[in-house]
Order: sequence, then structure tokens, then C-alpha cells
Amino acid sequence: MPTTLSSRERERRATTGGGSRSAPAPLLVPALVGMLFLVVPLVGLLIRAPWGDAWTILHGSAAGEALRLSLWTSTTATAISLVIGVPLAWLLARTAVPGLRLVRALVTLPLVLPPVVGGVALLLAFGRSGFVGQYLDQWFGITLPFTPAAVVIAETFVAMPFLVVTVEGALRSADRGFEEAAATLGAGRMTVFRRVTLPLIGPSLAAGAVLCWARALGEFGATITFAGSFPGRTQTMPIAVYYALETDRDAAILLSLILLLVSVAVLVALRDSWLRTGSAAS
Repeated sequence: MPTTLSSRERERRATTGGGSRSAPAPLLVPALVGMLFLVVPLVGLLIRAPWGDAWTILHGSAAGEALRLSLWTSTTATAISLVIGVPLAWLLARTAVPGLRLVRALVTLPLVLPPVVGGVALLLAFGRSGFVGQYLDQWFGITLPFTPAAVVIAETFVAMPFLVVTVEGALRSADRGFEEAAATLGAGRMTVFRRVTLPLIGPSLAAGAVLCWARALGEFGATITFAGSFPGRTQTMPIAVYYALETDRDAAILLSLILLLVSVAVLVALRDSWLRTGSAAS
């Protein structure tokens, strides 16, 4: 007679592959080498971190300005991504317009595009002589490159696809029966979207927003190309780390450690979401 597995047992089998916990020696040795290769550099950051001078470095140097700027720009980029990225994900998941595959490819292109190339593309589009930027300058007197707004634009360009991909996947797998039931009861399309669809994809939406924020916080190539590196104005944490390696190694180590801790926090926060996704797929 078949037995029903508990949720804890299903999770355990999903994380262990449903098999034995022991590993054969031919796999164990290279696995340990790979783990050490990835972990040892991170341990080096923890060992060399100037713990005693952390507050002084963050409070009284360009490192603190870079930290504050990065937190502000990455949060703003995430907010913009939510406003325009969620409708874009809905369009990709729920419509069948011509050329949708091409649109999806273009939307996800920044995921694989070298960030510096993205920065060059932004410069050619929104620069003072760019095909869009020249009109912004002539008609409205708006100059985007090498400004804090350029930092936000660069981070949004690179990070928003993470949100779009996550939300699109959630929309495709969501049970549309609830939406159809709400529509049958007389709810309008926007009411269904706000009151039914968004709560259904809430966990995935939060996961996508966190991924988007973390990617924006760590953005370097597109930012330095499109926004430059002006302390207190466009110099974000990754850029500050790059330059601090030559002048203030302690500040570089501390900022790197902050980025590392943020990445670990993101991975821990999203762990349950990934496990649930894997269990559902199996």
C-alpha cells in the first residue's frame, strides 16, 4: 500500500537527491577541491577585515559615501524595476503578440551581456550625442551621463531582467482558476491583477525584487562606463572597492566584505523559495 511522504521528508529527498548521503571517493575529492577553491578567497576577506576600524572607515571616508550612494541607487533601481518590470513580465507570460520570442530574448539579453558593453550601449543611446540623449539635451536640457541618475539607469538596465524572469516564471505556473473565478464574479482586469494575481505570485515577486536589488548593488561595468566614478556622486561600492585597492586597502576589504554579507543574506533568504520550486518541479 503506497505511503504518503511528509513535507519534511520530501524536502530532505529533494535536497539529497533521494539517494544515499555518502559519496564515492572519486567524486568526493574533486568536490572538496572545488569547495575549497570557492571558500578560501572568502575566508581571506574575513581574516583580513579591519574589524576594529570598521566604523571609522565607513563614517569618515569615501567608503561611507559609496555605501550610502549604493544603497540609495540600488533601492531606486529596484523600485523602477517593479513598476515597469512586473507589467513586462505579465506581457511576456500572458499574451501572444507577434515577435514575443524576440522581445523575450531582448529583455533577457542583459543577463548574458558583458556589463561594460551594456554601459557603452547606454552611452550611445542616452549620451549627450546619443540618438535619444541628444533630444533630451536639446529639448529639456537633461544630461544623463556621469550623474546619479545615470547610476540608477545603469543598475536598472542590468538588474531588471532578474526580476522579469522570476515573475514571468511565477505567472506561467500560477493557477489561473482563481483569476477566472474573480472575473466571473464581475471583477475588472486590473482588479483581478491587483487583488488576485499579485498575491498569487507574491513570494516570487519578493524573490525577484531581492535578486534585482542585490544585482544592482553589485553592478560595476555598466555603471563606471555610463556614470563614471565621482566620489559622493557616482562612485558606488564596487567602484570604490576597485579604486580603494590602490589607496586604501582596508576600505576596499571592508566594502568587499559588506557586499559579501549582502550576497550571503540574499542566498539565505531565497533558499526556501528555490527548494519549494525544486520540489514542485519534481
